[in-house]
Amino acid sequence: MIISANSKHYQNLNEDLRKAYAKHKKVTIKDVNGQRYIGCGLKGDYNLDIFGTPGNDLAAYMDGPVVRVSGNVQDAAGNTMGSGEITVCGSAGDAPGYAMRGGTMYIKSNVGYRCGIHMKEYKNSRPAIVIGGCAGSFLGEYMAGGIIIILGLDKPRDAEIAGYRFATGMHGGVIYLRGGIPKARISNEVMALACDEDDKKIISQYIDGYCSRFNYDRKDILNEEFVKIIPRSKRPYANMYAYV
Repeated sequence: MIISANSKHYQNLNEDLRKAYAKHKKVTIKDVNGQRYIGCGLKGDYNLDIFGTPGNDLAAYMDGPVVRVSGNVQDAAGNTMGSGEITVCGSAGDAPGYAMRGGTMYIKSNVGYRCGIHMKEYKNSRPAIVIGGCAGSFLGEYMAGGIIIILGLDKPRDAEIAGYRFATGMHGGVIYLRGGIPKARISNEVMALACDEDDKKIISQYIDGYCSRFNYDRKDILNEEFVKIIPRSKRPYANMYAYV
């Protein structure tokens, strides 16, 4: 089933999408040009292919579907996503994976500020974001759970893999950095450790997923060491409150 977004308002586009899913499991939307909230709240084993550039909050609160975007996405893709998968064949704007609770995001290239802010996990629900390029400032800000893997592929030699205020307020989860630590940019709330065998298995699993989606060679990606970033404390700001 193919839907043309053309110049449709996002409410009308989402209404067409829900009508299509009443009869089809796989839907393609073409000519997308900034429409917000596409797939917001979708639940079920659906597939959605998007051609163009979706606006803010793509697949927000999504629970189950598989979304693939053949291009870039704007801000807050995967906002509070519960489960499913989002693949972005380009770059993502600010705050992708905001408060993400489950599922996986594969982003081929770069992300903006505050990627993974407030990510969290519960029991077996562990969200993951794999970033092929570099990240802006505040990566993993206030992160409470989940996994972020940042690869720094094709970055200029003098560029940093992540911006300032890296992992500020992080109190859960783990961030894996390929090729080293951003110079003088890691917050005091976290520490860097060498990866153990369990870490390497996790990294390998997601690298396989990244390579299969974007046609990269896993050996080329794994030819550099990864560093593990974890929080020093589960309550980094406890001493700022009246009751601790």
